[in-house]
Amino acid sequence: MGKRYFCDYCDRSFQDNMHNRKKHLNGVQHHRAKKAWFDLFRDSAAILHDEQSKKPCRKFLQKGFCDFGPNCRFSHMSEEDMMNLKRQVEDERQQRENSHDAVIPGRSVEDWLIRRERRKAALNGKGDLKNKDDSEEVQTESDIPQELLSIPDLPPSLLPPPPGGWTVKVSSEWG
Repeated sequence: MGKRYFCDYCDRSFQDNMHNRKKHLNGVQHHRAKKAWFDLFRDSAAILHDEQSKKPCRKFLQKGFCDFGPNCRFSHMSEEDMMNLKRQVEDERQQRENSHDAVIPGRSVEDWLIRRERRKAALNGKGDLKNKDDSEEVQTESDIPQELLSIPDLPPSLLPPPPGGWTVKVSSEWG
């Protein structure tokens, strides 16, 4: 039977040789399936821009379906769908603006590293704090910058330690 090639986009397999693979990869069905796959990951703003540039599909408006389906060059979105998409794009834009506002300007990771070194020196007794304000800053300021906490789904090895550090169990038995 020989080697077989499986196309993930088209969900089909065929005998793997240069002629068959080239014919499949250049085919219309493969290009449509590949476009449909990548369209699943487009952001709302790009979809809205594309739909606004298209004219409404007359057949879809009259009968509720179109023979071309997702390959139709006209828009199949109703006015309500367009309004919902506009609201979604606006909400995403607001969230981006709010997340940029949440980051305190002038605070960078480098600043945090400098303050961390000062804090370590103060706790070890090696450094001398210049005034009372610095000592209050050392005690009240969060140990981890906000930019590092905003990363979702970090693995446990990259999560920051709990407040107060990890508890260490002293065990004299090994093995």
